[in-house]
Amino acid sequence: MSRYPLPDLNTLPPDIQQRILEVQEKAGFIPNVFLAFARRPAEWRAFFAYHDALMLKEEGSLTKGEREMIVTATSAHNQCLYCVVAHGALVRIYEKQPLLADQLAVNWRKADITPRQHAMLDFAMKVCTRSQEMADADFDALHAHGFDDEDIWDIAAITAFFGLSNRMASFAGMQPNTEFFLMGRLPRQK
Repeated sequence: MSRYPLPDLNTLPPDIQQRILEVQEKAGFIPNVFLAFARRPAEWRAFFAYHDALMLKEEGSLTKGEREMIVTATSAHNQCLYCVVAHGALVRIYEKQPLLADQLAVNWRKADITPRQHAMLDFAMKVCTRSQEMADADFDALHAHGFDDEDIWDIAAITAFFGLSNRMASFAGMQPNTEFFLMGRLPRQK
């Protein structure tokens, strides 16, 4: 599952244990990333604080689904299996589209998304692959779709943050939990 042994939940600092148990309660399992990064508590806290600031914020025009689209498409480019599978599951759930994550991962340019979302992913992919080439025209293209400068910052920050996450998950050999593969593909059982 990983090149580094996962720590025992019971040996972790109380604040990290509490957060992991809250995630387990909500999801029904512990996503491997929570334990894999917990081997270094100070880094775990910093990582998840920034994650939450980017992915759980209420301000701005990006939806939770759009945030996850950015992660899925850029993680696919970075060939990060863990993030494609885990965040692809969240795309399916938030967007209520069981095929969308696969489309984004294989070829986001042909995915069933709006022109606004296409512009968003075009920008995110440029941040992912050629951020040094950013120009005013890149911002203008997003402004034309109703994104403001704070939204654009979010797109770039999500892309950059998950670039770090992709590399950490890949080098460590982190594997996605099997639960992620089916999430959002079929209607939820009641």
